[in-house]
Amino acid sequence: MAELLLEIFSEEIPARMQAKAEADLRDAMEKALKEAGLKWKLLAACSGPRRLTVSITGLSERSADVKEERKGPKVGAPDKAVEGFLRGAGLSDISEAEVRSDPKKGDFYVAVIETPGRDAKDIIAEAVPAIIRGFHWPKSMRWGTGDLRWVRPLQRITCVLDGEVVPFDVDGISSGNEVEGHRVHGRGPYTVTGWEDYSKQLEGAGHVKLARADRREVILKGIEAVCKKAGLEWIEDQGLLEEVTGLAEWPVVVLGDMDPDFLSLPPEVIQLSMRTHQKYFAVNDAKTGKLAPHFIVVANIEATDGGKKLAEGNSRVLSARLDDARFFWDLDKAKPLEEMAKKLSTIAFKAELGSLGDKVERVAALADELADAVGAAPHLAWRAARLAKADLVSEMVGEFPELQGIMGRYYALAANPKEADPSSLLATLDEQQRSKVADAIRDHYKPQGPSDNVPTDPVGIAVALADKLDTLIGFWAIDEKPTGSKDPFALRRAALGVVRILIENKLPLNLRYFLEWQFREQFKKDYLEFAEIADNLEIFLEDRLVVALRDSGGRHDLVSAALETEKGQEGGAIYTRIVKRVEALGDFLGTEDGANLLAGYKRAANILKAEEKKGALPDNLVVDGALIDAGADQEIHLHQTLGQVRHDIEEPLKNEDFEAVMTELAKLRGPVDAFFEHVMVNDENPQVRANRLALLADIRDTLHRVADFSQIEG
Repeated sequence: MAELLLEIFSEEIPARMQAKAEADLRDAMEKALKEAGLKWKLLAACSGPRRLTVSITGLSERSADVKEERKGPKVGAPDKAVEGFLRGAGLSDISEAEVRSDPKKGDFYVAVIETPGRDAKDIIAEAVPAIIRGFHWPKSMRWGTGDLRWVRPLQRITCVLDGEVVPFDVDGISSGNEVEGHRVHGRGPYTVTGWEDYSKQLEGAGHVKLARADRREVILKGIEAVCKKAGLEWIEDQGLLEEVTGLAEWPVVVLGDMDPDFLSLPPEVIQLSMRTHQKYFAVNDAKTGKLAPHFIVVANIEATDGGKKLAEGNSRVLSARLDDARFFWDLDKAKPLEEMAKKLSTIAFKAELGSLGDKVERVAALADELADAVGAAPHLAWRAARLAKADLVSEMVGEFPELQGIMGRYYALAANPKEADPSSLLATLDEQQRSKVADAIRDHYKPQGPSDNVPTDPVGIAVALADKLDTLIGFWAIDEKPTGSKDPFALRRAALGVVRILIENKLPLNLRYFLEWQFREQFKKDYLEFAEIADNLEIFLEDRLVVALRDSGGRHDLVSAALETEKGQEGGAIYTRIVKRVEALGDFLGTEDGANLLAGYKRAANILKAEEKKGALPDNLVVDGALIDAGADQEIHLHQTLGQVRHDIEEPLKNEDFEAVMTELAKLRGPVDAFFEHVMVNDENPQVRANRLALLADIRDTLHRVADFSQIEG
């Protein structure tokens, strides 16, 4: 068994590409070696700022000999068929083929193709250059006069099998057995014979942590240590942690100081400036929980002074960035939000849907209409919607687009009502009302992803729903819907946001009314036109509801069952009611009564379906009480119980108490079981038969008041 080490060394690989490149190289090596007939015990890969590495242990020294038999045409077949067989099998004459006999089909030719195994070294020398040349990067480049494309200029390829170099050449770069360490602490080069030697030298004298997990652990322990010593708390940022893990070969955590005067800026501005421009971690004061005038930087060098000069240099760079931010902050605060909002009319939203100013007018009107339904004050929802997009023209959001909405909130709170124009949108509001409007400006973009929270204040809910619904309605009105994987305007995210806001805030909102209102009032569509568009958009929203419920652990069949029944309700589907149905169904079907009643329902539904398919199902199935009374005891009992249950579920259905409904349905379990055990549905008397089919239809229809049980598996 052999051991292989492969390192592909280049200039700096972007941090965001390293993990995927590591996995892609591992997969490519696995595929190439497997197809060549080699086997191994362990294949592992690692990645870093300048290198991708694969190590393989227990590798076959040679691929196995392969013997293949290829069946050909019958003896005496036309020349063309024989010639094609010879070409495919690589034979020069038919005499090289064997003749086999089949009792039924007669004699036929067989080519026995023997392919000798190959040395692992030869296979690797062929596979690695092919992998490098065909490797996919999100972005790649060429350099010098060669044709090879790589993420950054390739500098060295190390390929060693059992201590010996596997010789090959890629675009003028010859494979070898030397590697390079840290640029400052241990550049090398180092001659290596395998993984153990490689890792020992690089992680020792070479000052290179090879594995991402090891570098991440060093960074986390360093952060913990400096925070504990300084009485600080790390503001956790997993995205930035992954990025800096890919930036430093020998990570060293250093605590730096920031001018405390910058704490007058919004904390989000400071954190984003640190993160985006400098890749620093922000920290809070452990005692107050507020942002502290310090930062954490992950350096790629172990300074002799403990990082003092390095921290000072980073502090100066951060100060320059924050000076710019403070300039933007002061400039923006001097301009009222309403003045900013006026500029929105000069910014295109979508050619067919007008400017951002036009969108704001539509959103404000819809927020006003939605307000009562979600428990918000209409005048606050309208004001918040009018100002929600204003910060898009601010200097700060121009520099940091991620702060849209957040800065709008700060600008709304910073406005001095005493100095404002009496006619301004914020002037007549008290402090609490202004705070609600400001929070709604911040929250109306939420949720922006699956991990983001939804707005919970009624004013924020009204504006967030109005913004998302207007976007959806607008794009549906101009027939620009998502297709396949393409969704350039994030319409699926907007729809999922609507669903999550309604579900997580338990809002029993009739969406259909507001869809039609917006189509009619804002897009001036006639009824026939907007009804069809609204139907289509409703289906799209329901699909997102199904996704949301499945993602939260709901069974797909229960979701479909509840949704199908909900569609038939007066006023259309109410999402919160669907959630209640799904939860109650799940609990009920987990009981013995529920499981058995489902089985009884399936039996009844299958009989009805079979009769309908045969064309033997009578029209207008109605139970005749007189025929029931003359029937079996079990038939009478089922009929009486069905009548009682239908009556008793009306009130809890009206109150959306689906647990109580399930309690009533459980009473059907015994009578349904007894009926099927003792009563023959297909009676010889056609009237009795029709009556018993009507009884089965009553079972089906009663259960369908809660959910379409035909959608439920089991």
